Amino acid sequence: MPTDELKGRIIGKEGRNIRALQQATGIDLIVDDTPEAVIISGFDPVRREVARVALNKLIVDGRIHPARIEEIVAKSRQEVLQRVKEEGEAAVLELSLQGLHPEVVRHLGILRFRTSYGQQVLNHSKEVAYLAAMMASEIGADVRIAKLSGLLHDIGKSIDHEVEGSHAVIGADLLQRHGVPAPVVHAVRAHHYDEEPHTIEALLLIAADAISAARPGARRESLEAYVKRLEKLEEIANSFQGVQQSYAIQAGREVRILVKPEQIDDTAAQLMARDIAKRIESELSFPGQIRVTVVRETRAVEYAK
Repeated sequence: MPTDELKGRIIGKEGRNIRALQQATGIDLIVDDTPEAVIISGFDPVRREVARVALNKLIVDGRIHPARIEEIVAKSRQEVLQRVKEEGEAAVLELSLQGLHPEVVRHLGILRFRTSYGQQVLNHSKEVAYLAAMMASEIGADVRIAKLSGLLHDIGKSIDHEVEGSHAVIGADLLQRHGVPAPVVHAVRAHHYDEEPHTIEALLLIAADAISAARPGARRESLEAYVKRLEKLEEIANSFQGVQQSYAIQAGREVRILVKPEQIDDTAAQLMARDIAKRIESELSFPGQIRVTVVRETRAVEYAK
């Protein structure tokens, strides 16, 4: 904000301007004591961008009233949707992966306005595509499948605020509906082990995704906070009776728990997975979702003499 005086005009008489803005954009505006700033809050990345663009236009224009707000928001929405289309097309062109369904390209463009730990998801996706393609060319795997899998692996994040479930599964279902090749759909679905990867390209995608996310400076979360979250996950799991060992894996997206088979039967293992998931939800703050896997193994050993 240029000055704090504008905050009063954004709120308007009896809050009519801020209500009109929130209704038109579908997001929340938080006007507090933060100097020269208004916070835009919402799950939908495109709506957030529409609100940001509209608010900037209103500040420059100076005429802030409900009728003008509706007009500016409508114009801003058209601009942002056009930009979404252009961003998706530019990414596809940059990687020479033309021929995708327009709806897939649109969802790809939405990732320009989505971040994960401060890392912009579209840039991350392009980076993963390049890495996967390079590795595929080195070992003789299918370069196009690896590159396309890398570009599209996080496409579920464009709609994971609307659809329940893992972004990998959501994305794979979206791609399947729009005619993307089956090996790409499999690689996307398997990149966080929602299903077991059974192709070289799927394994290359997992490696490329980890490299891009883990490189220094890629993500905003501090190492200390990250390590503490992993430790807390294991601590919660280990607090349950019958747990032999637990491991936070997949960068904290999954916790795998080994239980003592003589103490925990199959039914108890299912109940334990649910109870641990509930504890994690109540005690930890985390993006996306965390998969809880309880492993119960019984081995029968005999010796032939």
